[in-house]
Amino acid sequence: MDGGAIIRSVMAFSGGMDSTGLLLRLLSDGHTVSCISYDYGQKHRIEIERAEKNIAYLSSHGISVEHRVVNLSSAVGLLHSALTTEDYQVPQGHYEEEQMKATVVPNRNAIFTSILYGYALSISIREDTDVEIALGVHSGDHTIYPDCRPEFYDSITESFALGNWGSERISMNLPYIDLDKEAILRDSLKSCESLGLDFDTVFTNTNTSYNPDSEGRSSGNSGADVERILAFHAIGRKDPVQYVDSWSEVLRGALKSQLRFHVMKENGTERPFTGEYDSHYEDGKYYCAGCGRKLFVSDDKFDSGCGWPAFSREADEAQIIQIKDTSHGMNRIEVRCSGCDSHLGHLFHESRGPRYCINSICLNFERD
Repeated sequence: MDGGAIIRSVMAFSGGMDSTGLLLRLLSDGHTVSCISYDYGQKHRIEIERAEKNIAYLSSHGISVEHRVVNLSSAVGLLHSALTTEDYQVPQGHYEEEQMKATVVPNRNAIFTSILYGYALSISIREDTDVEIALGVHSGDHTIYPDCRPEFYDSITESFALGNWGSERISMNLPYIDLDKEAILRDSLKSCESLGLDFDTVFTNTNTSYNPDSEGRSSGNSGADVERILAFHAIGRKDPVQYVDSWSEVLRGALKSQLRFHVMKENGTERPFTGEYDSHYEDGKYYCAGCGRKLFVSDDKFDSGCGWPAFSREADEAQIIQIKDTSHGMNRIEVRCSGCDSHLGHLFHESRGPRYCINSICLNFERD
């Protein structure tokens, strides 16, 4: 197909910021758009209500968008996920952490895309036109959600084409597949300006949180929340959606989550003299922030002047892993948690004895 000639699109419209940004982009580019939202028994069903609000907001500005809600709750109710199973808690933390796999709904995007493909074929027949299937999947999804990766869509598109007549008139449009949420927001700012829409109003009418409260306020602590908060911070704007806590508080939590992931999973380092426990000398115990394993006790903490918490020994049950580290042209001993294999810092053998130099962000403290 000639991509420039296609103006008919169908898309999955969850009511989240990614699909909302995509809808704005399509409308700004002059597409005629049909949206499908899915009610699949998700705990964050508030997203569908937000989607409906934005459709109404567009209509009030003379922009007509077909919108249908498809009920899949009985079918997807068979599938186990933290997003749909009542006694399965939505995990907290950085959006690329391992525990976020609990938010995967098995085969969800295959189910959703299959319905979109069938609808696109039907529109193509009825209106005698080429149809583009647009999806807002982006690079931030790739680590945890395998059905958001480009290889998945290449494969499923080929399968759909083999199983249907008329597939030569259907194409897939994934404009954000190599971008992140920050890029989506910047794109949305341009689209809102082009369409004469208020950016804050549009994004107030969205939901990204997997665990909003009973009033529909975003928690600020799910992986999806953290990713969204960091994206708004990156573009220098306050997120207009309502959170359980203040914007300054949820931003502080998101930045802490980002730093913890960088240090513990990417072998990063806090800046010296900035950590919470550098000059902290209360009586108590220090536990791994990743898995809760007991690592150190306050009796073994001392002021080394190095800018990071220092301990003369590890707790008896810590069993901290020691690894030779020759990075940055140095010979050091890296120390990692034996419970979750997270990077903690380094061990130095000095004239005064051992010094465990540990990043504060890797630790949780409990008073005696």
